[in-house]
Amino acid sequence: MSALIDGDEISEETELVWLEDISILDYVRQSLDRLPNRRGKPAYHRDGRMVGYAVLHPRARPSRSSGTFRRRVFWLLPHDRDTAPQGLYATGAPAEAVDPTTLTPRAKGHKTERSEGGPLSHPHHHPGLGPPNGSGSRSTPPS
Repeated sequence: MSALIDGDEISEETELVWLEDISILDYVRQSLDRLPNRRGKPAYHRDGRMVGYAVLHPRARPSRSSGTFRRRVFWLLPHDRDTAPQGLYATGAPAEAVDPTTLTPRAKGHKTERSEGGPLSHPHHHPGLGPPNGSGSRSTPPS
């Protein structure tokens, strides 16, 4: 859940890779998954679909006990608002959901009026939030 993600757990992120155009999504779910590598598209074993993932710094260290890396994965379920607008989340959002336009590497993002089912926020231009270009669009922190 977003509220349970600690800033220290995402401090080694260098970029977010989006597999879909997130500008049309009111929210995405995020979780920290234990993965075998720092970068690359992770395997996905949930219902629904993965919409993005985090890439870690090349010097990020794996867990001493498991040898895995904690990386954020962004995803949606079949009953989420993007596919069921009048469904369970017509208003409100799941606990682990955040407005994708508030996400950047090393920042966990937050809920907004938009993610909670209210009117769309004023349009913002966010570099890297356009449609995927074959390898996924990328969001990197400002320099």
